[in-house]
Amino acid sequence: MDIARLLQQQIEKQIGKQKVVMLYGTRRVGKTTIIENIAAKYGKDALLMQGEDMQVAELLQKRTIANYRKLTAGKKIIIIDEAQAVPEIGKILKLMIDNVKGITIIVTGSSSFDLVYKTGEPLVGRNLVYQLHPVAQCELTKTEDYPAVKSNLEQRLVYGSYPELWQMGSEDEQRSYLKQLVNSYLLKDLLMMENVKGAEVLYKLLQLLAWQVGSQVSTVALGNSLQLNKITVERYLDLLTKVFIIYPLSGYSGNLRKEVTKSKKWYFYDNGIRNALINNFSPLHARNDIGQLWEQYIMSERLKYNSYNGYHPQYFFWRTYDGQEIDLLEVNDRQQLQAIECKWKKGKTKPPIAFAKAYPDAAFAVADQDNYLDWIMD
Repeated sequence: MDIARLLQQQIEKQIGKQKVVMLYGTRRVGKTTIIENIAAKYGKDALLMQGEDMQVAELLQKRTIANYRKLTAGKKIIIIDEAQAVPEIGKILKLMIDNVKGITIIVTGSSSFDLVYKTGEPLVGRNLVYQLHPVAQCELTKTEDYPAVKSNLEQRLVYGSYPELWQMGSEDEQRSYLKQLVNSYLLKDLLMMENVKGAEVLYKLLQLLAWQVGSQVSTVALGNSLQLNKITVERYLDLLTKVFIIYPLSGYSGNLRKEVTKSKKWYFYDNGIRNALINNFSPLHARNDIGQLWEQYIMSERLKYNSYNGYHPQYFFWRTYDGQEIDLLEVNDRQQLQAIECKWKKGKTKPPIAFAKAYPDAAFAVADQDNYLDWIMD
């Protein structure tokens, strides 16, 4: 199935604006497909290079204006795939975009270590940053009608939305692919970093998080389980965030004394990755974690939907020490609150009493099987 990715359209709108367009996301999420499509569409006007190719890296590291003008002669679009593999890529991109007129540079990266964080300072005002996620439900509007969306829901909850899954004919293939993805690709970037003890400890950390999706997680407890100190656990969590495997939600507080603020909840960007880590691809009727799967699915699809529509609120959970809680709280730049409670089966329609009292102007909704598409699709 050919799935039109929304970010490709957004990136193409930036061509001709003398900018560095950064497209980042975890491995196998579809970045290379997007840039190959763009290169094919623009033909001779585009130059596509592989950052992990040593010859390409060597060519780019000759940091002279003359070299870059010669390299890009006759081209309007310069594309570097896996650009974080090129040493000092930030300085290279700055020199190119400042001195070679009439070009747009598109770079991709599977980690944000070098591509975003280290290139951020020299490229201020010159770059645009996009994050590509596994396929979003809002990207399937042209390929799935409403009955298909509903019938495929269980597939998305169990196997997730990595684009290559659409090309596989059996669940055995999908299970094998997801397990390989976790072991061979997603941890690859982390193991290249300094002071990482090895794949085993990262895998165990991810497993612990997978079992606790939707729950508050103590870094001290994680450290005790892994025989690591709290600082090391926090560093590993930060690394896993920067390669786009997991993301945290912190507790929200408007200074109500009873609100939980110091702990975090951790979620995976994709349900299939989470289920591969705990080795559970059982159908929904045979599972006892459907609430966790549903909550994580709604969270991730909501993140995708907001991001692709140019809406970037802050995300929190809300909870009091006496157990009143809301799964997701979006706070926009005007400090307006949208609370969303995730319920697999149609649940409560009123916000918790303490929340309603503390935030009477906040919007509140329940995302269940009947209305969830309202929150993740146009």
